[in-house]
Amino acid sequence: MAAERRAEVVWEGDLLRGSGRFTVGSGAFGEMPITWASRTESPDGKTSPEELIAAAHASCFAMALSFVLGEGGNPPERLEVGATSTFEEADGGFRISRMQLDVRGRVPGLDEEGFRSAVEQAEQGCPVSNALRGNVDISVSARLEG
Repeated sequence: MAAERRAEVVWEGDLLRGSGRFTVGSGAFGEMPITWASRTESPDGKTSPEELIAAAHASCFAMALSFVLGEGGNPPERLEVGATSTFEEADGGFRISRMQLDVRGRVPGLDEEGFRSAVEQAEQGCPVSNALRGNVDISVSARLEG
């Protein structure tokens, strides 16, 4: 199985004063505005590549963890995954340096040790984690809830 997804961007003007907009091929949401300021200052209702990567990572990780838990015989009742990407100036340029995943789960029949083990397996199997690994410092905090 192979799946391809597409997005398109139109950018007008220079980096600091210009702006752009993107669309996604699925049509899941309408045209979204982007600017340099929305990446580095206040979002002002606009998104950024870093926010989109955080959303992709959180979504992918939730699916990977759900799979690991289900395969282990403990399907989750609920998973909440937050992702925070850090975009910073480094070595004369800019880069996404860190991704922090904060995971909370309600998994009947599973103890804290089992949950942490599943989280570690999911982090190793998550395709977005694997795409970022080696370029971005990924850290995960996990908490099993009652």
